[in-house]
Amino acid sequence: MWLGLLAGLPAAAQRPAPIVAPAARYWVTFRDKAGQTLQPAAYFDPAAQARRRRQHLPAADSTDFPVRPDYLARVRALTDSVTLVSRWFNAVACRATAAQAARMRLLPGVRSVEAWPERPLLPTGTPRLKASPLPAGPPAPLSPADLALAHRQTAVLGAAGFRQAGQQGQGLRIAVFDVGFRVTDTHPAFAHLHRRRAIAATYDFLRRTSDVYRGGTHGTEVLSCLAGQLPDSTFLGLAPAAEFLLARTEQQGRELYAEEEAWLAAAEWADRHGADIINSSLGYTDRRYFPEQMNGRTSLVARAAAMAVRKGMLVVNAAGNDGDDPTWRTVGTPADADSVLTVGGLDPDTFLHLPFSSYGPAAGGRLKPNVAAFGVAITAVPGGFERAEGTSFASPLVAGFAACAWQQQRDLPVMALFARLQQAGQLHPYFDYAHGYGLPQAAAFSAAGQPAVLPDPTFDFVAADSAVSVIIRPEAAVVPAYSLPLQAAAESLANLDPDAAGPPVPLYWQLRDASGFIIRYEVLEVSQRAILRVPLRELPTGGTLRVHFRGYTASFGGL
Repeated sequence: MWLGLLAGLPAAAQRPAPIVAPAARYWVTFRDKAGQTLQPAAYFDPAAQARRRRQHLPAADSTDFPVRPDYLARVRALTDSVTLVSRWFNAVACRATAAQAARMRLLPGVRSVEAWPERPLLPTGTPRLKASPLPAGPPAPLSPADLALAHRQTAVLGAAGFRQAGQQGQGLRIAVFDVGFRVTDTHPAFAHLHRRRAIAATYDFLRRTSDVYRGGTHGTEVLSCLAGQLPDSTFLGLAPAAEFLLARTEQQGRELYAEEEAWLAAAEWADRHGADIINSSLGYTDRRYFPEQMNGRTSLVARAAAMAVRKGMLVVNAAGNDGDDPTWRTVGTPADADSVLTVGGLDPDTFLHLPFSSYGPAAGGRLKPNVAAFGVAITAVPGGFERAEGTSFASPLVAGFAACAWQQQRDLPVMALFARLQQAGQLHPYFDYAHGYGLPQAAAFSAAGQPAVLPDPTFDFVAADSAVSVIIRPEAAVVPAYSLPLQAAAESLANLDPDAAGPPVPLYWQLRDASGFIIRYEVLEVSQRAILRVPLRELPTGGTLRVHFRGYTASFGGL
């Protein structure tokens, strides 16, 4: 019976459905902007115009001009959808089939059509940068240790000095790119921002709406490390008096490269709306790139970040949370770009590198991270506050520091500020691929223009018996009262005094080859004066042994 019924069906009903060619993502660049112009006063926010004037940048140049409408119309006519139009790169992102892409290559004015590989995103359960899950209920009240941390996360950067000088980000506009800002519009931590209307603009680049107060809470936590406030009036970040631009650029599970398009769109938007600083606690890594591509030139988002700096904006980016991944021993992108200030994470108890914080260098041996801040911080979450971990929170702590520093010296060009921020690190001139130049210190900016005070030597190099030893000077030798854990996983040293200086001062040392590449580096607890002995055979030809202890840095070798 069933066979008879099947045999009686019309033949057309048994034909297979036609195969539809799959659409992929393409990046189409154009040859010129002939005939296009721009009136800067009509296009840019007054804050953007002022930023360019301060840095002696053109009011507008060809990268600000719009894409030619005729070029854009021809691409739209051929493709399924145009997902991004970029003035900066004179390009569009679109979805098209291979046949459509071939026809686009023949269009007048098209310089190139580049296919972006379609690879799966990371599983949503294993984000590369911390994305906080929505809490099941209100967080527990902050403990005394948490309250102390809330103070210390800014105090160690010199919050008191900035505050006494009246520098809390006034006159600065900071853009925050993130996955969502849920409850930012209602959380008491941000009431002071809403009272003075300090959220200058918002945009969701995924839904194309101004409502960013949806999605995840990661952006809420990040913003709190810039300007959040506890009920006792303690500020969780250094820039509570700044203005903010909130951009939602991320959503877990979206197509590969879609969030990079959104990052670029947000950067152009932030430029137009007068951002001075972009904080990006985001990163893209090994499911779309190889470590050798972390060179600041390969990814779209790294190129976008570099262009943002050319427009006079400081880009501050989290290093990433891949430090414990042996297959990815570098930072993500756009943290790999030379002109991006990349921030690593430090353990608040030891002031040393947290195991999860991504290591440098970037491809080619370039220094990353540039500086570091606490990678464990108190943040605002739905219903209250809690302790959070990730370089996502070190980045806004440094972005707030940069806002205060720039407020003090408003006419500094962006890359001069970048250099000064590195020089403000407590390890400077020493750096390594875990700590960068260390924690920036506000005192370095308050001392600007004053004669440099050279630190007293704290150790000596002694070469003998085919080895070089590092000997701590008697006046610098202090026997610690307790053992120093060198990793966050070690037994915690709870510091409940928010004004305490911190843990015992360790010794940092490294071996560099003749090109300056660090081939080995360590941190040691100073428990004896003869702290380090390095066989001369381990010193590379033309290389150096470099040591930092108690503010003093010196090198041996280099011959």
